[in-house]
Parts: sequence; structure tokens; C-alpha cells
Amino acid sequence: MNARVIWVGYKTLVIKEVTRILRIWSQTIIPPAITMTLYFVIFGNLIGRRIGDMGGFDYMQFIVPGLVTMSVITNSYGNIVSSFFGAKFGKYIEELLISPLPSWVIMAGYVTGAVVRGLMVGAVVTLIALFFTKLEVHSWPVTLSVILLTAILFALAGLINAIFAQKFDDIAIVPTFVLTPLTYLGGVFYSISLLPEFWQRVSAFNPILYVVNAFRWGVLGVSDVPLTHAYGIIILAVAVLGAACLYLLHRGTGLRT
Repeated sequence: MNARVIWVGYKTLVIKEVTRILRIWSQTIIPPAITMTLYFVIFGNLIGRRIGDMGGFDYMQFIVPGLVTMSVITNSYGNIVSSFFGAKFGKYIEELLISPLPSWVIMAGYVTGAVVRGLMVGAVVTLIALFFTKLEVHSWPVTLSVILLTAILFALAGLINAIFAQKFDDIAIVPTFVLTPLTYLGGVFYSISLLPEFWQRVSAFNPILYVVNAFRWGVLGVSDVPLTHAYGIIILAVAVLGAACLYLLHRGTGLRT
């Protein structure tokens, strides 16, 4: 296929997604910023004073990487699942299916839009965090690469959710009963070294643990898991979910009636 056609198709999808995000900024940017501010005030400022240091840092500094990661996860996931399912519900996803665009371009366009929203909210949350504590990034390459991979990973997960969803309730089940518990149990607010040995082993099966700790290493230089191990898990998950999305889009699973 002509590279220009592919580029125009990809660019059009990205512009559509970014325009949607900016048009309803009061729903896509402001609410997560307010929520994270409350986390900083309640957990970091009020409760953190009683907890003291964790991992060699004061509690507020320790939870910042986790809260930034959590905001990127929820917004990357939420953006693509609502946007793609909206296209299915409105029946205009069929226009993409009959277009000459290959499945990987459609996937890339929607994932890019979700990544943009995730990174925008993550940047806003980071700026808010600077009002509460001081941060000195330990490694910019690790910090930026991990947060980008995180946004891509959960955008792909959200796309799979949207592909299989048949009604609006279906796009709320996974975030409520799977994503949120895994996020809270993924070391956002604590070091897993505080857990009994059994629960440390259980936590090792939580993929969000590796995301949070890899990002925390990039920002603070501390982690509960080896950095190379975390990178391996994240990259493998991106590859598996990316392949699954391509397969589902190519087959038209949940898209063709």
C-alpha cells in the first residue's frame, strides 16, 4: 500500500483522538488531576507524616512515581476503551473496516491517541506533585521509556476490552474489578518488602508491580524488583497484547455483525 495513504490514515485517526481529548478536557484532564491532588493531600501529606520514611525517601516522594504511573495507566486504558467502543456503538467503526487501511494502522492510531492522553495527565500529575515535594530524576532514559511503554501497554489492554465489549457495562467491568485492585496492590503506596513472604510471592504475579517499580527506579533510583526483570515483563506484555490486538482486528472479532 502507498505509504502516503497509510500516513494520512494514521494522522487522521490521531488528530481525531487528540481533538476529542482536548474538546472534552474538563472530563479527560481535570478530574484525574483533582483526584491525584486529593491523594497527595490525604496519603502523602496527612498520613505520610505518621508513616515517615520509606525506601530511604520521605513518604510523599516515595508515592509520587506510583501515583503518576497510576494516572497514566487509568487514562491510557480509559481513553481507548471509551473511544473505540463509542465507534462500535455508533456504527462508524465499519467505515474503518471497509477502508484500505491495514489493521496495524487502525491500532496504531487509537493507541497513539490513548498514549497522548495518558502522558498529558501524567505530566499534569507530576506538576501537581512538585507543589508537595521535591523531585530529582535519577535516570531520564529509564523514566521516559518506562512511562511510554506503560501508556502503550494499557492502551493495548483497553483496546482488547473495547473489542470484546458488547454494552457500556462491559467497558466498566475490567477497570473496576481488575485494573483498580491490581493498581492499588501494585506497590503504589508501599514497598512490597513490608509484606509477608507469601504475599510478596503473590505480588510477583501482578504486572503493575513491575511498571510502578521500574518507573520508581527511574525517578528515585530504588525498586523492589530488578530493573532488567521489570523491563522484560513490560516489553513482553506489550508484544503479546499488540499481537492479540492485531489478530482480533484482522479477524473482526466483536466488530462485524
